[in-house]
Amino acid sequence: MEVLITIIVTFFAGMGAGLGTGFAGMSAAAVITPMLVTFLHMDPYMAVGIALSSDVLASAISAWTYGKHKNLDIRNGLIMMASVLVFTVVGSYVSSLVPSTTMGNFSVFMTLLLGIKFIVRPVMTTKEAMTDISAKNRALQSVVCGVAIGFICGFIGAGGGMMMLLILTSVLGYELKTAVGTSVFIMTFTALTGAVSHFTIGGMPDPFIWIACILFTLLWARIAAVFANKATPKTLNRATGIVLVVLGVVVLSFSAFA
Repeated sequence: MEVLITIIVTFFAGMGAGLGTGFAGMSAAAVITPMLVTFLHMDPYMAVGIALSSDVLASAISAWTYGKHKNLDIRNGLIMMASVLVFTVVGSYVSSLVPSTTMGNFSVFMTLLLGIKFIVRPVMTTKEAMTDISAKNRALQSVVCGVAIGFICGFIGAGGGMMMLLILTSVLGYELKTAVGTSVFIMTFTALTGAVSHFTIGGMPDPFIWIACILFTLLWARIAAVFANKATPKTLNRATGIVLVVLGVVVLSFSAFA
């Protein structure tokens, strides 16, 4: 019975995380962490490590899918990734020194608010409009924003993907598909760095739960990424917004009844 419960929890956790990753480049920790803590009574710090490791392959397959459809800006993504990677490690270390109850609440509210934003004010920027921002300014903005994003990703294991999506669309002027593609490309490496840091500091997780979360997240991320790249901008904004709002409400409900 315990094994069945574990499979059910990890399946739905992976489904929510995968859909969030494939549609919006969202960190898996926003869904996986509260579900593992609430239903499997796992230590929050270890749950974040599992969620970050689940992000690695899910983000990689999503990035490959977006890149295949030419919706990925690798050059500028690498600039942001450099500062993100360094401060993901810093954030991960700091998170090990603070009470577990302080982790995760920020990312849940951010997921909900960003979902509402995509529904009410969709991102309709075109790839042609992306060239209006100079390469020098975009590079500088990427470094500064990467510092903040990396620290948040490492500290709470979530929010980094949401922050990147918000910054890429609102600050750097990316159209939505390219923003998501670039976000999941960066998240592949930041999640790997964060996961290694968490497991190095906190030890290795339960292998069954760990592998189940990785596989289920990978499956649903692939499904979501394929759909997203075939959708029109209007449909993608609406679908992304709905997914984020639903995930935000569900996770908040878990927190309320935990």
